[in-house]
Amino acid sequence: MTNEEDIMAVAVYGAYGHTGRFVLAELKERGLVPIALGRDAIKLKELAAADPGLVTRQASTDDPEALDKALEGATAVINCAGPFATTAAPLIEAALRAGIPYVDVAAEIEANLDTFADFAERARAAGTVVLPAMAFYGGLGDLLATAAMREWTAADEAHVAYGLSGWRPTEGTRLAGAVSRERRGGLRVRYAGGRIEYHDDQPPALDWDFPEPLGTRAVIGEFSMADIVTIPSHLRIPEVRSYMAAEAALELAAPAAADERDRPAETFLVDVVVRAGGQERRAVARGRDIYAVSAPLAVEAVERILSGRVRTTGVASAGALFDAADFLRALAPHLSFELGPVA
Repeated sequence: MTNEEDIMAVAVYGAYGHTGRFVLAELKERGLVPIALGRDAIKLKELAAADPGLVTRQASTDDPEALDKALEGATAVINCAGPFATTAAPLIEAALRAGIPYVDVAAEIEANLDTFADFAERARAAGTVVLPAMAFYGGLGDLLATAAMREWTAADEAHVAYGLSGWRPTEGTRLAGAVSRERRGGLRVRYAGGRIEYHDDQPPALDWDFPEPLGTRAVIGEFSMADIVTIPSHLRIPEVRSYMAAEAALELAAPAAADERDRPAETFLVDVVVRAGGQERRAVARGRDIYAVSAPLAVEAVERILSGRVRTTGVASAGALFDAADFLRALAPHLSFELGPVA
């Protein structure tokens, strides 16, 4: 049995959001005590009414004192509240003041770049962990690429192909995407030649040979997600490209579900290929519901950080922090993971 003093409390900012609810459930499933945080007092009250005993605390990201009080007693904080362009920095500051690790599920490329640029030195000096993009977009692709590399320390290129059966983004995802588009002036972003580039042309349409059961599918090329930040943050790969199944990309224009909890859960196959000197290596993950799977990704990360199973401190991506293959295998109840043969 777990002693009462061994039970760890983990704060979840944006706990009443679509992903936040999954994170609360995952924490409780693992025997951790969630503290539900957010900006909206009414939504927090509704959350508490549906879950008697849940600790809730209201705090706005523009109120440092309230954030400090909200994090009292927490051993870590998971930020599920976008747009992360506005929530990440204040919550990282609060986590640094509290001396606790910070994890977020941000898919916003610019927000993730800001986190690496603005907090690397301070987080390292504090000896704590700041982990951005620990979700389906960003964290999963980085773990797969790192696992596929095996003993390689560098590669010529990495490709992350998303075979989604569909994608009905939540309102939070749409808002975060709008903020990112505004920040980059409507331009497309990609990672090539070892740096972030911005373009005003149309993304290429091509085919990708997914593993079975998908097979060859039409995809949108240079469909950049947070992987173009996480992967090159620690792996020497000058070309990082991502692709989205064409049918899923088309659904982005569809209206969001009236009740996000009733939105259809897509199936996914994430196919990652790394190439170096004519050799190719592959890692694949399969599962269901990209929002639901973000919860075990984030919570597994928190558990490993709190138990000291990390390879570094400071601002770091999942692949730099953890044993990637071991981490992915630990998610077996939520997704399947396999490494392809070395070629």
